[in-house]
Amino acid sequence: MVYFLIKSLGYNCGYIQNNCSSNSKSCEDCVRSRLKEMGFELAPNFEIFQIESQERDLKVEQEQIWQKFLNVLNIKHILIIDKESGLTLLNYAVSGVDIDANLLSGFIQANISFSESENVVNHKNNTFFEFQFYEFQYRNFNILLKDGSIVRICFILDSKASDELKKNMFQFLEMFETRYHDELLQFRETGRIDFEEMIEDIVESFNIHLVFPMTIAHSIPPYELEYIKQNLIQKAIFNLAKELLNSKPFFFINNMLHRLKKIVQIEDSIVLFNIFQLLEKKIIIPTPLETIASNVEVLNSTAHQKDTKIKPLSSIIINEEDGDDIKTQLENLSKDAAKKVMKTFIKKAKNAEKDLAYQISKSQYGKALIIAKEFGFTEDSRKITEYLFNLDRRSKQIELEFIIEMAENTEKKGDLINSINNYQKALKIIEGFLVYNIIDPRAKKFKRKIQKLRELV
Repeated sequence: MVYFLIKSLGYNCGYIQNNCSSNSKSCEDCVRSRLKEMGFELAPNFEIFQIESQERDLKVEQEQIWQKFLNVLNIKHILIIDKESGLTLLNYAVSGVDIDANLLSGFIQANISFSESENVVNHKNNTFFEFQFYEFQYRNFNILLKDGSIVRICFILDSKASDELKKNMFQFLEMFETRYHDELLQFRETGRIDFEEMIEDIVESFNIHLVFPMTIAHSIPPYELEYIKQNLIQKAIFNLAKELLNSKPFFFINNMLHRLKKIVQIEDSIVLFNIFQLLEKKIIIPTPLETIASNVEVLNSTAHQKDTKIKPLSSIIINEEDGDDIKTQLENLSKDAAKKVMKTFIKKAKNAEKDLAYQISKSQYGKALIIAKEFGFTEDSRKITEYLFNLDRRSKQIELEFIIEMAENTEKKGDLINSINNYQKALKIIEGFLVYNIIDPRAKKFKRKIQKLRELV
């Protein structure tokens, strides 16, 4: 006999709820009995959702994805322990919480022994389903534990586990012991096990990738980009992701939710649903924490090698001045030579400023300021500081005009979320102008504009 497991099965009962003759039963009980009559075996964790419309269907899907996200945020650590020996097979950290697996394993064994001897957990009275879970406190965390036939799986949680998380744990344990049955038994004999594939199964089963650092795919098909442009929320997510990636090599979904919340009042579940779609299309790419850590280590090593090759600032100054008769160390320069080098940097800074190369100008002024402070050129130091102050104001003014233009253009195109984001950036710059004792009347205008656009979204 061939046995099938059908996932995401839909069933149309054929009746309108108000005209149904089986009004003595609830819809759920009615559907259950009909499915059993057709020969379906219903698992203890079987659930039925009544879908009233396409909008309701979408809402249910959004809520389910949101619950997945809440579940993974709750998980701090996952342990898989051999039941017979109490040894830890797999110790997987979801967050940065430091857990002594051996100590926790002993604590778990003691609690289970106590629970069984005292009959603390009576699985006949378990309202969730009849399979036993253990729940208890460990330090400031909640422990959720489920026994299988060979192993027990343990979650270290921030708060009490949801029913959905318990169901996931139950389903995972069944799959895990079936898939790795031979490896688990071999572990008892040899004490060795290859857990790389096991970690992949954990990540997939419990949606751990939702808390991984995220980046954007290097290559995105044109038709996918066109679809994103037509979806205001996904377009805002995509543009904000690129903005976040300008300052760091990755971003987190939680940060994205917080940033979008400041721009426009959209439910987090709706934003997450759209992020989830971009994840499924591989437009947003999760990166395991281990990969990020490895990349950071490589970058740090490269940066260290680069630093060892870079000459001291004083040496760069002297090379630019071509002062062969002066030693390479800044502290050994005479005051006259230092003054000469400083003036050269100031001249270069002013020339760059005329060409609107503000970053180069700022760098040159910065070098001149180091020399002025080092040699006690008080008046020069004051003047250079003033130059930098005015340079910063002018560059901010140019940046402001550019952002306002972007805000107005995105508003005209109907891209309201990104328009709000740009107006907020402009407002932040304007508020920063108070440092220069400048009051810009456009601040009130932009605040009203942001409020109006939020109402339209």
